[in-house]
Amino acid sequence: MVLLSPPSGRENVTATRRVPVGATARVRLLSTTDLHMNLTSHDYFSDRPDPTVGLTRTATLIHQARAEAERDGALALLFDNGDGLQGTPLSDVAADQPDRPHPLMRAFAHLHYDAVGLGNHDFNFGLKSLDTALQQAPCPVLSSNLRRLAHGKPAGFEPFAILDRLLRSGDEDWPIRIGVLSFLPPQTVKWDAHLLQGHLEADAIVDTARRLLPELRNAGCDLIVALAHTGLSATPDHPDLENAALPLTALEGIDAVICGHTHLRLPGPDHCGLDFVDAATGSVHGKPVVMAGTSGSDLGIIDLDLRADGARCWKVNGFSCALRPIARRTESGQAEATVEEDPALVQLLSEDHAQTRSLMEQPVGHTEHPLHSYFTFFAPDRALALVATAQAAALRPHLAGTGAEGLPLLSAAAPCKFGARSGPRFYTDVPAGRLSLRHIADLHVFPNQLSCVVVNGAQLLDWLEMSAALFQQIVPGGDTQMLLDPALPGHDFDVLYGLRYQIDLSTAARFHPDGSIRTPDSHRIRTATHAGLPIRPEDRFAVALNSYRAGGGGPFAALSDAEVVPVPPIPLREAIRNHVANQMNGDPLCDAAAPWRFVPMPGTTVTALTGPAATAHLHELRDRGVRQAGTTPDGFLRLSVPL
Repeated sequence: MVLLSPPSGRENVTATRRVPVGATARVRLLSTTDLHMNLTSHDYFSDRPDPTVGLTRTATLIHQARAEAERDGALALLFDNGDGLQGTPLSDVAADQPDRPHPLMRAFAHLHYDAVGLGNHDFNFGLKSLDTALQQAPCPVLSSNLRRLAHGKPAGFEPFAILDRLLRSGDEDWPIRIGVLSFLPPQTVKWDAHLLQGHLEADAIVDTARRLLPELRNAGCDLIVALAHTGLSATPDHPDLENAALPLTALEGIDAVICGHTHLRLPGPDHCGLDFVDAATGSVHGKPVVMAGTSGSDLGIIDLDLRADGARCWKVNGFSCALRPIARRTESGQAEATVEEDPALVQLLSEDHAQTRSLMEQPVGHTEHPLHSYFTFFAPDRALALVATAQAAALRPHLAGTGAEGLPLLSAAAPCKFGARSGPRFYTDVPAGRLSLRHIADLHVFPNQLSCVVVNGAQLLDWLEMSAALFQQIVPGGDTQMLLDPALPGHDFDVLYGLRYQIDLSTAARFHPDGSIRTPDSHRIRTATHAGLPIRPEDRFAVALNSYRAGGGGPFAALSDAEVVPVPPIPLREAIRNHVANQMNGDPLCDAAAPWRFVPMPGTTVTALTGPAATAHLHELRDRGVRQAGTTPDGFLRLSVPL
């Protein structure tokens, strides 16, 4: 039984219980997170099989884990932790065909999920699309810290669920009541402000949990599980904390936490060194926590050993946490599957799979050069330049009569696919020749819209400084230092097309990863110019950018006071498609030089990681002295890059 509102009180639940004091039992919590519509083991961008992704493989692990629980007399529950509805071209096709049954909801029904939490990317297609999908959900869909503002309009999701189940202890079944909460970053409304502003409000994660926990305990819940679409961070709690799993887990009353959002893994080395975290066991503040990667890469498992206390209620008496991966790396760094796909789920999704592949092959244009992101952090990136130019070309006709009219137009773009936590295959890689719809999706994977802001020169320079914080400070003369700071995501490396500037890596970063000032007197950006003239603090520029960044996405304090220019709703991928169809010309930025380079540091080399498929493009760097330096255990190609 599922309750979406609390019953009148604990006494109504426990009065009929006869659980012997000291009785023992086990509950197994299974979880997926950040599926991003990787329902099949297929890369729709490159149109090839990919053994490292796919719910069809995770499903096999789910069946195995359930069979083990049944053998051992344990109760098994299956949860998803959000960001399932957006990510691959399969999600775009599903959003464009609202009258068809949604493949994710059919997959959830097939696998008998018990509850689903929402993540920030589940709102990327807007509330109408989300409502259509959630109406087909086979289980409760939850978001505890998000509220719908429309009066009389069903939210489509609930703040919590109460699951009544039977638990085997000895030779008898006994009742257990499990409360489930779900949290997502409070920035969710801001990140998709063009779709959600005025329709939703988000509350602080920890404050919401403090408010709801007593309600669930008073409703007779023996266990409370938090589906936390949020990561683990050492940042102290505050109302706008994006990654709040640490303070959330510390709250009295929460028994187990399923994390996500950051695409990392727990247990595992990704969280070594964090206070209160035993990364090897998944214990956080002495409680069980799992984070199961992304795209179906892992199944999270929490086993809870329970004991009935003097009040005849079940209490956690011990736990263990584990991840089970769907693939592994060979000694040569190649990925190989560890489990087969679930044939029944493959069949269930076969029509969606075939239709997506067919639709994504529609031709849209042609490119003379390969477009890829393998070298995006240390060399010119043609793919990123195309996106930036498409933004400017689409925006320019709409500036007349706005506050941006007559101002120089720049275009800001950041890479979407750059390896990192998503693995060595996750790069934009479009071959020269015919361009199809899947290539447009590969150039920009998110369903963002086109936006415009007006900034002054001081804001512009701090914007660039925040982007440059992606890099480590490099000691001159070194030859083994890593180029990138792993604390910053690559999608926050904005490149401003229409400018010329250099980045000095010998200087400390001006900003911390969260956007706060780190070194006030430090400036990595050198010789920043527009049209050959130095940028002055009072200069004003119009900038084309995506709706995520314009809405406050990323740690860019310089944009918090930027003037937003109203423009018609133009999907960014539509702008790219139109630009490609027009032979990629006709805008002044088409002929702009590469905007940035590093300040030379003779005698210094750094190590950069990229995908192994980059070897096909190393000739582009033949004048840079870049050389291969082996591969990492997780399959990335090491490059030694002279500065």
